Amino acid sequence: MSKADGIKPYIPSEAHVAEFTPKAVLFGSIFGIIFGASTVYLALRAGLTVSASIPIAVVAISLLKRFGGSTILENNLVQTIGSAGESIAAGVVFTLPGFLFLSTTSKGESFFTYWTIFTLALLGGILGTLMMIPLRRALIVNEHKELPYPEGTACASVLIAGEKGGNLAKKAYTGLAFGIVYALLQLVFKVIAETPTWVSNMKSKIFPAATVNANITPEYLGVGYIIGIRNSGLLVAGGVLAWLGMIPLLATLVPEPQIALQLVKLGYLKDLALNGAYGWDATTQSFSQLNRALYFAYVRQIGAGMVAAGGFITLLKTIPTIISAFKGALGSMRNKDSQAQTQRIDQDLPISVVIFGSLALILIVAFLPFIPGEGLASKLLLGLLMIVFGFFFVTVSSRIVGIIGSSSNPISGMTIAALMSTCLIFVALGWTADVYQPMALCVGGIVCIAAANAGATSQDLKTGYLVGATPRHQQVGLMIGALAAALVIGWTVQVLDNPQADPVTGQIVHMIGGERFPAPQGTLMATLIKGLLAASLDWQFVLVGVAVAITMELCGVRALAFAVGAYLPLSTTLPIFCGGVIRHFASAKNGSASDGHGGEEELGPGNLFSTGLIAGGALAGIFVAILTASSDKVVSLGSLLTTLNLERAIEHYLGATGYDLLGVLAFALMGLTLYRVATQPSD
Repeated sequence: MSKADGIKPYIPSEAHVAEFTPKAVLFGSIFGIIFGASTVYLALRAGLTVSASIPIAVVAISLLKRFGGSTILENNLVQTIGSAGESIAAGVVFTLPGFLFLSTTSKGESFFTYWTIFTLALLGGILGTLMMIPLRRALIVNEHKELPYPEGTACASVLIAGEKGGNLAKKAYTGLAFGIVYALLQLVFKVIAETPTWVSNMKSKIFPAATVNANITPEYLGVGYIIGIRNSGLLVAGGVLAWLGMIPLLATLVPEPQIALQLVKLGYLKDLALNGAYGWDATTQSFSQLNRALYFAYVRQIGAGMVAAGGFITLLKTIPTIISAFKGALGSMRNKDSQAQTQRIDQDLPISVVIFGSLALILIVAFLPFIPGEGLASKLLLGLLMIVFGFFFVTVSSRIVGIIGSSSNPISGMTIAALMSTCLIFVALGWTADVYQPMALCVGGIVCIAAANAGATSQDLKTGYLVGATPRHQQVGLMIGALAAALVIGWTVQVLDNPQADPVTGQIVHMIGGERFPAPQGTLMATLIKGLLAASLDWQFVLVGVAVAITMELCGVRALAFAVGAYLPLSTTLPIFCGGVIRHFASAKNGSASDGHGGEEELGPGNLFSTGLIAGGALAGIFVAILTASSDKVVSLGSLLTTLNLERAIEHYLGATGYDLLGVLAFALMGLTLYRVATQPSD
């Protein structure tokens, strides 16, 4: 097939080059763990992820030179194994935190454990790889010209230009060091304010409770630079509507006791007669943080409606692509060229692995006690739904990322479609009790993880096709990467969540779902499940969000990105937008029309430095989260963290406003550094 298409891989099929070696597997697994943990942190905070393949490839080329050198196929295997961590982590974070937000009587929170998360992450990751085995020739080889797989093609260019690897990697390492130092100054020493904030007078009759704030972290700046001004602009536009439009309007129209009643209904407040969250004063019947109270009472539900509608609209727009992908894949599977299978570059794992692997997945789901289910029959159906929906949406995901790239893959839309279909099946069976909510989320979680991993797997297989890798080695490597990532993802989620009792209400408060880790997609999935099965959704607010999303689409604006921006705090989207603005001006100075994702700029110094900022900020954040969680048990560690905290000393000299301005200045200096790096000539 390669010859028919005129494609000549970099390493010929007849060549025997070191590929599946212990060194490649070890370094790939290490990168999978690092990027898996980093992605958990980033996705929980911003609801976004960035592709890991290219940065892993760049760093691997330079790093393996220090360990006796490596071949291009070993470098390719390293990035193949490592990139599995990023995609699986994204699928986990986008769905499984929903266990925390299901109805109390569903016992969903009891399934938010390490072993449940580990199992679902591993099974979803392996399912995405298994389903791509019969689809590889159909989509990667047979449709090589129709499906460019942009990240995979760019990654192949990086690997082929391996001699440049050391110089390119310096930018990523510099960004990594910068991000770590900045994050430690911010999170440990508290020299840099985390979230400088301006809020208008809560009682103003003109513009009450309007909020402008920014979580000025290195990872947000890096994400914004990578996605560009267009996408980051859509995100911040949604935030502007929510925090400078909806919240001031609601503050004018809705009495504060009514807001408190809504928060009691949602579980954020325990009782109107008790002081509680967002500065609720039971005596004065008012909030000291009215903006946040309104956000959690109404705006998040409106935003959930926007995200759901945006995801569904995105899915509807891709239906022609879905149908053609499905037909083409099945047709190609029926017309395999058996002779081509004898060539090294066409050797996939046998189809028996797919069949027995799928059956094993169903049995594992059915018999493991920490997977939700009401009896063996219900859990067998659960496993069957995972396989059926998994195969369909893996096909869809692979086809879509082949055209628009992994970063634009509408995973949320596919997950919503899978959840809605599952819930409708449950309703038809009469499974509407709260105990079935975690089961529905499991199906959505597995489909989301499988589809996300299939998108990354497709890019990796395209890279391998271009450089001349052995497909079965990549497929085994992807499963190893899934295992390595699953081992650390569940642990990272647990550490970052760090639930504690609220001293005012006595309720257990989870970090995930709060301001620091809003987990927007996971909250949305739980909201949809409850609305469809338990009929507990506030449809009046959700439908307002649906109407806004439809309006955006009619105006020619991609509703999903705008909707995510409205759902997230402005403190998340504003610093991301700053990164996009820097990308815009850097591209203008460099004379480039590119503004995020694709093209030669993927190898540019700005992108590599931004990748380092993201990884550095995320790794430092995880490290500090571990220290904070451990400080409750180790008294001396808690005392050390208190001693290192310089926030009060700085505020004493500069005041609260001066402290915020110092943080803004530090963020501006980081932005200036990124701009200077981005406008330097590529090495």
